[in-house]
Amino acid sequence: MFSGIRGYYVEGLTASSHFGLFYIAIHSKERMVWVGCLALMAVISFFAWVSNYRRSRLVSDTPISRIASAAQGYVELSGRASVDRDNLIASPLSGTSCIWYRYWVYTKNSKDGWVQSDHGVSSSTFEINDGSGKCQIDPDNAEVIGPDRKTTYDGGYKNVEELLYGGGIIYALGEFTTVGGANSTLDLKQDVSELLASWKQNPVALKQRFDLDKNGEIDMREWELARREAVKEVTMQHREIRSQSGVNVIRAPRDGRVFILSSLSPDKLKSRFLLWGALHLSILIAAATASFWLWQGHYVQGLLN
Repeated sequence: MFSGIRGYYVEGLTASSHFGLFYIAIHSKERMVWVGCLALMAVISFFAWVSNYRRSRLVSDTPISRIASAAQGYVELSGRASVDRDNLIASPLSGTSCIWYRYWVYTKNSKDGWVQSDHGVSSSTFEINDGSGKCQIDPDNAEVIGPDRKTTYDGGYKNVEELLYGGGIIYALGEFTTVGGANSTLDLKQDVSELLASWKQNPVALKQRFDLDKNGEIDMREWELARREAVKEVTMQHREIRSQSGVNVIRAPRDGRVFILSSLSPDKLKSRFLLWGALHLSILIAAATASFWLWQGHYVQGLLN
């Protein structure tokens, strides 16, 4: 139920759902409404507990890899964010130098309440370094946990920013891949065909190079020589490409698994998930017990008619 929803939305959704259901139950004073609302609260907390427990297991069961030796696939990395100028961006509300931001803008409505009028999140990649190597982080679709949060007021506007800074330690759990270098996907047949096609576009140069008998035509034997030469050139090009260093990237897994970025340590992340999980397990037990108790016909004076 919550697997496709980012963590920071799950916490907000579950809290607002519980308050909403409790508000409905209190104002209804009908026994079966209470039973239904408490049962729904138990179901919501069950899925929230499973979501937090699953994340705590992922963080604790996945060992931190070194970037230089990390396997291709689902890994956990931790490194310091670069403070190079190319790695930094400016947040749109305060202009703060950072590596990632998320913001909300609220305006006051006629009832003096705050209504969201704008929202945005950065998608710029940034680099971390763990001493063994560098890795680019693509933050799209990441659950970003533990950023610095700032709230400011400007007239009738309320601005909220969440930021990750350059120079800080960044934890990442996601799909690691190396683009280019030894992992380059190259097609010898296709590249040879393209090279031969390019040679054909300049027939003068082609004949100067491969018209061995100087009769003005490229016969079958000479064309075979050209093909072999093209294979040789493409093979050398591929060898050179694969000898170059690739670019390490960690991004959202394509199979839908959790993608987490955080300024918190793995231990603090695990504790955070366990704490939320324990809270939802408590709500689950209390709501399910109360719902069953009321469903059996018990009465609470002052709450029910």
